[in-house]
Amino acid sequence: MDGFCLGTTHRVPASECVRELAEERALIRRAQRGDTAAFEELVRLHDQNVLRLTLQLVHSEEDARDLYQEAFLKIYRSLGRFRFECRFSTWVYRIVTNTCLDYLRRRHNNRETLAPELSDVETEFFDNLADARSIHDPEQTLRGKEIGKKIEAALNTLNPRERLVFELKHYQGLKLRTIGEMFRTTEETVKNCLFRATRKLRARLLEVA
Repeated sequence: MDGFCLGTTHRVPASECVRELAEERALIRRAQRGDTAAFEELVRLHDQNVLRLTLQLVHSEEDARDLYQEAFLKIYRSLGRFRFECRFSTWVYRIVTNTCLDYLRRRHNNRETLAPELSDVETEFFDNLADARSIHDPEQTLRGKEIGKKIEAALNTLNPRERLVFELKHYQGLKLRTIGEMFRTTEETVKNCLFRATRKLRARLLEVA
């Protein structure tokens, strides 16, 4: 019986996953030798996820597109140093998230110190609250907008790293283990910080529930 590939956001038959990884590996090898068509194909395979990630991290379409370009430029320049020690997507996300973190540091102008560890949120409750409203009921619609503002305010209490991991987990669907690999830390560290961030957000959103 065919198994399923691990480390993806959806269930993929193991045989198909192996084939896709082999094809991607061949593209990477060609791109590392200077084949621009192969690199363009790698960009095509990952561009939507990268753009979606940058947009959800910085919440500005203009800035997200700039960061998208910057990230792929860094990926192109660093491709020769990729040694297949992790999944290519993990390596790409690492570059993208570091690019976004640099941007967030600049934007906040050192207003707050980044936490040394990562954190996350355990459930999508916070996102779903804003959408759980009837568009036919003006009072409910107004209530939904108010809840959305409170959710955004609560998320803003997280430092850039905390919010970053939240976005990776709940908007990109990455596993805690994958997030840990991206930041070169352990899954247990991510899990512990997830618990702390969850308490922080729940405390701020208690009145919403």
